[in-house]
Amino acid sequence: MRPEQLKASSQRWMTAALSAFSQGPGSYDFAVHHAGIAAEHLLKAYLAALHPALIVEAKDFDSMLHATGHGVHALAPASRAKTIGLVEAHARVHKILRKQIPIDQRALAPVANARNGVAHSGIHDVAEVQTVFTTCLRLIDPLLTELKVDPKTYWGSYEQLHDMLIAKQVEKARIQMESMLAKARAIFQQRYSHLAPKEREVVLAAIASQGPRVVMEHEAKRRCPACDSPGWLAGDTSWGEVDDHSVLVVTPHIFTCSACDLEVEGEQLSHLRGLAEEFHLDPADYWEPDEDWLRGR
Repeated sequence: MRPEQLKASSQRWMTAALSAFSQGPGSYDFAVHHAGIAAEHLLKAYLAALHPALIVEAKDFDSMLHATGHGVHALAPASRAKTIGLVEAHARVHKILRKQIPIDQRALAPVANARNGVAHSGIHDVAEVQTVFTTCLRLIDPLLTELKVDPKTYWGSYEQLHDMLIAKQVEKARIQMESMLAKARAIFQQRYSHLAPKEREVVLAAIASQGPRVVMEHEAKRRCPACDSPGWLAGDTSWGEVDDHSVLVVTPHIFTCSACDLEVEGEQLSHLRGLAEEFHLDPADYWEPDEDWLRGR
């Protein structure tokens, strides 16, 4: 449960993962498995640096006792302490470092599936190897910054391979987004090019008035980057402070446009005119606190 031990373990597993990846397809199973473990251990290192209790299974009391320095009262030894897995470790860290970590829960799923598939049954999706591997690298990079770990030391002799894989992923994501926008523009033209401007305006206003296709904690209208029609940006909310004033912070997760069928979610939003940026809401604009809440304040 010690942060330094977890950081060192993460580096060893990642070195083994990069070595396996560089050896080619015959070692890709080792690569995705080891990279997944490296990511898990670094996530846990961040949590353990805050407090060791943050990496233990919440329902295992003996593990909680060991993590809080009261192991003398535990029935099971520290060697049997139960800690959380990759998915839960990511979920906990992502709640704290939403802005810093670009990998959301959906993007992490293939990593967890590949790591578990190799560990439990010796299989993984060969077609997703590079995406899975690169996702681990991109998850680890901001954690190194938060933990004040020198990237050159962590990546070692594989630093150039790391940089090349990241660059290829960025280019792949950019091309994919341009393809999505082109498809959406073509759909929009096919549907509405025959309408006169005024008629088209009425039709699009009626479509927008139907509300968002995806409902989350907060939805806001935004102009579609493909067709410029009103679309919907949906996301989660959390409390924050701006100039000693309580605000609700909206973290966008998905943008949808019914006019051209564009649907962009997760990290892809970062490629669209700032749609990935968090924004603030004044609770007084749409929420009236009840008497119990006011008494609590």
